[in-house]
Amino acid sequence: MRMQDKEVIPVLKRCLGLRESITITTGTVIGVGLFTVGANVVGLLGPAVILATLTALLISVYPALLYAEMGAALPYSGGTYQYASLGLGRPFGMLAGWCFIISMVSVASGEALAFSYYIRTLLEALGIYLPLSDRWIACLAVVGFLLLAARGVEMSGRMQNGFLFFFWGVAVVWIFSMLPSMHFGGTLVIPNPASMTLAGFLPCVAMIWWCFAGFETCCAMGEEIRHPQINLPRALILAPFLVFAVNGLFQWALLCIVPPASLASLASAAAPYAEGMKLAGVIGFPLILLCLGIAFGGDFSTLNASVSAPARYLYSMAKDGALPKFLGKLHPRFQTPIPAILVLGGCMLLLISTNSLSIIASLSLFATLLYYVIGIAAACGLRIKNPQLDRPYRAPLLWLGAPVSVLIYLLLMTQLDPTAIVAGVIWCLVGLILFAVCRRKYKKRETQPTLPPLPPPPSAETKRKMDREYHIWCVVVAAAALVVLGLHLAFLL
Repeated sequence: MRMQDKEVIPVLKRCLGLRESITITTGTVIGVGLFTVGANVVGLLGPAVILATLTALLISVYPALLYAEMGAALPYSGGTYQYASLGLGRPFGMLAGWCFIISMVSVASGEALAFSYYIRTLLEALGIYLPLSDRWIACLAVVGFLLLAARGVEMSGRMQNGFLFFFWGVAVVWIFSMLPSMHFGGTLVIPNPASMTLAGFLPCVAMIWWCFAGFETCCAMGEEIRHPQINLPRALILAPFLVFAVNGLFQWALLCIVPPASLASLASAAAPYAEGMKLAGVIGFPLILLCLGIAFGGDFSTLNASVSAPARYLYSMAKDGALPKFLGKLHPRFQTPIPAILVLGGCMLLLISTNSLSIIASLSLFATLLYYVIGIAAACGLRIKNPQLDRPYRAPLLWLGAPVSVLIYLLLMTQLDPTAIVAGVIWCLVGLILFAVCRRKYKKRETQPTLPPLPPPPSAETKRKMDREYHIWCVVVAAAALVVLGLHLAFLL
């Protein structure tokens, strides 16, 4: 065959390092949950919110280790879709990928609405009143990030670093600016005592856990990460603790700002942090600073990652014939899955039209929990069906940790609103029907695919640089988590 007759198959570019792997993952998580429903839990538990946050951390750590193993062994686009397809069979892969998509679409939609709440508060603090509704503001934000995602992952990665570091920087300045208005300790009031019973505590844990869900987002972009057999496990080991530190710090700040008698009103607030500052009589520069950090740091970092990551799932599933083929096409210049990005954008705009964070959060929780159950089971299936698979990282105690994690996540599913469960089941059925139609149309046989080799390892000098970067991240994340835990203990004592 002549050279010009050969088909050139477009591939995704490996251009993301450890820093981007961490910021894309934590950026997906640190956003809508923390600043909306996660903060609402402070209005239920008060100072005891740290117990729910620690519980959410504990039930996230081991699944993160399982994803570290699978991500390092199979660093390709599609994440759990790929793992479940190989470990459990293609129908389970389809179901996992389908649930991940609606989960991320829900997160992006909720984040866009949260952005509209905080940007409106910011502008009103400056004496500016927008003539647009929250839904229109949210839609405009989504369109902006769809354009960014279409431009390419390299630009998205750079922007992600900027959004998240801006958020962290503003958060530190905001907390220092609030210190004169804070009260410390001596207020062990539980706003809703029923929340401390088992029946009341589990739903609180589920909502706080939504602030951790997405800790494996970098796996969806495994085909675009440099040296993924090293960077992916490291990012996944760090991510849950970094998310804990950020969530715990903001919860502590909210507890210190809001008068104990007013905590209960946070349980139903659309923008709990802005509402909490108003309840404390704090307005002006601190309120403006808070809204700036949340809107243009936390919200933007989550929107950026939540638009980019699920498009890689649609792209991988379409390439495999599990979804219509047009979703598997890449832009010839930017090498991005434009059709998949546009389809996801349409779904996000539809969810935004509900203008309900509670509906969006419940649907996302159901899909996310089911997705993780399948992902955890896939780790077991891969150990059985592919024992020869090259595993640069190996999770310990698989046959104890995996079943316990599955049971915990199934228990959390029982705490969801029945309407969300019904909607989630319908979504799953639609996905399986679409999968069956596409498999029949494209006549795909259920065969074990040939696994491509892992990318070559880094040079000795590159590895030393990677190790130094990782050690710095470990020290910073460990220090942040310990400081936050100490702040909460001091508040309780």
